[in-house]
Amino acid sequence: MSQHSKVLIIGSGPAGLTAAIYTARASLQPLVIEGEPSSTSDQPGGQLMLTTEVENFPGFPEGIMGPELMMRCREQAARFGAQFITEKVTKIDFSARPFQAWVRDQHYTADSVIVSTGAQSLMLGLPEEQRLIGHGLSTCATCDGFFFRNQEIIVVGGGDSALEEAQFLTKFASKVSIIVRRDTLRASKIMQERAHANPKISFVWNSQVTKIVGDASVSGVELRDTVTGATSSMA
Repeated sequence: MSQHSKVLIIGSGPAGLTAAIYTARASLQPLVIEGEPSSTSDQPGGQLMLTTEVENFPGFPEGIMGPELMMRCREQAARFGAQFITEKVTKIDFSARPFQAWVRDQHYTADSVIVSTGAQSLMLGLPEEQRLIGHGLSTCATCDGFFFRNQEIIVVGGGDSALEEAQFLTKFASKVSIIVRRDTLRASKIMQERAHANPKISFVWNSQVTKIVGDASVSGVELRDTVTGATSSMA
C-alpha cells in the first residue's frame, strides 16, 4: 500500500524543518521522514541535537540549547500541518514521477521531494574506528562526556565543532588535549579565545592521528608530526 504526498521531506535538521514550515504554510501538506533516534547526527533534529548552546541563531540573544531549538522548529512545522514519520528512508527512486521512497516495506510517492539529510560526523578513516566506536571512541561529547569523568580526553580537529566539544568536555575531564594537523586553528575567533583561556585545554600542534590504540576499549593514540614525520604516542 502506498501513501502519496504533494511534498516529501527527507531529514529534519534546520534545513528540513525550515522546508516543512514553508511548504506547510503554502498548504502543500508536507510529509517529513525525520530519521530514527540514535547517538549520531543521523537522527530527528540533526546535528543540533548533539550540541549544547547555540549562540548565533537569530532571535535568541541569550542563546538557546540545540535540542530545544529543534523541538521548537518541529512544533512550528506541525502547527501548520506538517506530518512526521520517525523512521529512516531505506530506498529512493527519482527516475520517474511521482518520485518514490521506501521506509523498509512501506511505500511513499510524492510530486516533489526535498532532500535535507544534512551532514554526518567526519571520521578519521582508521580501521579500528568501527571496532572501538562506543568503547572509548565517540563522536558526540554531549552524549558521552559523562562517561569520561575525571579522565584525560583527546579531541581531534581545529574547527568550531572540535573546540566546542572540547570546551564541553572540560566539565567532566581532568584534561582535554586537542590534536591539530596544522599550527593554527580554523575555528572562529571567539571559540579560539575560549579554548585558550580554559586551563584544562591544551593543544598538540602539527599532529595527525595514525592509529587508535586499544583492544576492548581505547587506551591511547599514535601520532605523526605533519612537519617532521616523527612519531609519538599519547595514552
